Amino acid sequence: MGSLHGERDAAAVVVHERLREALASAEFGEGCAELGEAIVAAAPDAVLLVDAQGTIVLANAAVQGLTGHPPQALVGCPLDELLPFGLAGRHRQWVQQFFRHPHSRPMGRVPNLRLRHRDGHEVPVDIALGVCEVAGARCAVVFMRDVTEARRMAEALRHQATHDALTGLVNRAQLHELLRLSVLQTQRGGRRGAVLLVDLDDFKGINDGYGHVAGDRVLIEVARRLRASVRGADVVARLGGDEFVVLLSEVTDGAAAERVAAKLLQALAQPFALDHAEVGLGASVGVALFPDDAADAEALLRCADLAMYAAKEAGRRGVARYAPAMAAALDERVRVHERLQHALRHGGLQLHYQPQLDLSDGRVRTVEALLRWHDPVLGAVPPARCIAVAESSGLIVPLGDWVLEQACRQARGWRAQGAEVRVAVNLSPQQFRLGDLPQRVQGALQRHGLPGAALELEITESQAMADPVQARATLQQLMAQGVQLALDDFGTGHSSLAQLKRLPLHRIKIDREFVRGIPHDATDGAVVRGVARLARLLRLQTVAEGVETQAQRWHLRRHGVDAIQGWLLAPALPAHEVARWFGPALPWYEAGPQAVPATIAA
Repeated sequence: MGSLHGERDAAAVVVHERLREALASAEFGEGCAELGEAIVAAAPDAVLLVDAQGTIVLANAAVQGLTGHPPQALVGCPLDELLPFGLAGRHRQWVQQFFRHPHSRPMGRVPNLRLRHRDGHEVPVDIALGVCEVAGARCAVVFMRDVTEARRMAEALRHQATHDALTGLVNRAQLHELLRLSVLQTQRGGRRGAVLLVDLDDFKGINDGYGHVAGDRVLIEVARRLRASVRGADVVARLGGDEFVVLLSEVTDGAAAERVAAKLLQALAQPFALDHAEVGLGASVGVALFPDDAADAEALLRCADLAMYAAKEAGRRGVARYAPAMAAALDERVRVHERLQHALRHGGLQLHYQPQLDLSDGRVRTVEALLRWHDPVLGAVPPARCIAVAESSGLIVPLGDWVLEQACRQARGWRAQGAEVRVAVNLSPQQFRLGDLPQRVQGALQRHGLPGAALELEITESQAMADPVQARATLQQLMAQGVQLALDDFGTGHSSLAQLKRLPLHRIKIDREFVRGIPHDATDGAVVRGVARLARLLRLQTVAEGVETQAQRWHLRRHGVDAIQGWLLAPALPAHEVARWFGPALPWYEAGPQAVPATIAA
């Protein structure tokens, strides 16, 4: 606070006394003066009386709470000493204008003003001004209120309206507005921007397997990683659920946007820590450019959404750039989804069964259940197409339940006919992450009166390695029920031997990619021999998939593979046709590599 000059004190005292005399000369005399002073003193807002020169002549007690200065210390000081340094000059002009035309804004409000507190920080205030005559002298009455908390609450409400409560990211409504503005800016400046729609793969499995609290923690971490992967000027938003959008305000071309998308995938590929486990979680990203692909927010998001679904159907954990043909693909996907819902409710799905030949004695003891669907509207729908739509639309769990139920029913039927055959069922990633999967399996077995050994469940190497701790716990519960367990597509994932040996398993299925080149491809042959030796060390059986020739069968048997599956034996067949494979050994299983089974030759 600047030094107070004696002449200012004297002038202020004179004005104060004249104010008191003026009030006292009113109808109520001295009591009115005391009443006026009492009202000013008791007012909850800070009140100042300022003369035409901008000098403070009266301050109430509330002023100290607002400015840090005792009221008496302010008397005689210029009001601009309470203002931020940059406003002092302008304030003098305001005072002059106010006193020249005081009635043009009686009790007018001055928004967005700040006072300088004694300790140096600035206080936002709301100010109302009035004018009065004191002993012939015109004075301004200044009412001031601290609006720090009010503005904080208003900002909190604005933030709540424009941001996601869980992650703190921009929400859908605000994204639309920011995207609209960004499109306008690019159109005016001749630039290009991009929308990246990020959809987490298999997030439902996190919620189902670990609970919604854990799922929320994952979403918060996803938001953090996305923000850390883009520029400060770029916008990261959460649309809802497990969908996020990154708005790139400026990119050179589609390739640049795809590079950013790849960076996002890399950030999300790192495991997420949940309690005492680490969970792998991928994502699929759709890219749309503006103004190239669309010029309004809704259309751009639709384009990015179409591209994202294309990325999922291409194998997940990938990036796809929007193309106009994707709209037709979406229409087709919607039709498949609708018909699949109808088939689940009213029938139309079937299971076919592909036999596995035991190379030790030439008998079929296990068949793999494979989905087949011939829809009256769509015709024959490829299994991969059906599964992809089910996974992307949330139907994969009810579809998996249906497959499990039908497989158990068929196994019971075969056993009633004397065929002690085991049925193998593939589990989707979403199914495997269900916290109650063991209970679902046990329920299906009990409903059909089956022992656990009548059922084999197959999971992929990638599923097992996504969360080894959870995988081990689930597999242990299933094994305790007597259920047989197989690791499918072995060799295509990223499992380590240390992790593999801790998984409770019965069988390893060697992926067809390593069988196709046998016996001519030395690398494939070495891989198969290595897997067979590893399995023996771990006391696991091996099943080779995709076997098509007798030479392959002979080679696999010679190198210790336990069973084979593929078109050499049979494709997946309806239940009544595959039943003829049960019973005595096939007549050609001891034959050499040139033998051809009669069923194939026919």
